[in-house]
Amino acid sequence: MRRNERIVRYTADELRAMRERGESKSDWARAAGMTNEEVEAAVSSDPDEAGMEVDWDRVTTQMPEPKAVLNMRVDRDVLDYFRRQGRGYQTKINAVLRSYVEQMRRGKRP
Repeated sequence: MRRNERIVRYTADELRAMRERGESKSDWARAAGMTNEEVEAAVSSDPDEAGMEVDWDRVTTQMPEPKAVLNMRVDRDVLDYFRRQGRGYQTKINAVLRSYVEQMRRGKRP
């Protein structure tokens, strides 16, 4: 799981300074002056939004099942391997275990 290297984070102060230097590609003054109808029209004319009609009256959410807390013993070198990969190593361990379980359910023996 490689981190998306295109994601950049800025503080509110950094964003404000970028706007003041003219580094923002957004026309915030024009956007602030638009009515809701103009915003809706602009969104609907955007080709990237084609077919993206969402009926918010019917939207539902499903909360994920909480993770089980587990205290288990693993070989030190195995744990060290995952820890060396940095943040999210427990998520990676879970992904490896999930992959194994799915393979076993499909009848594919390792």
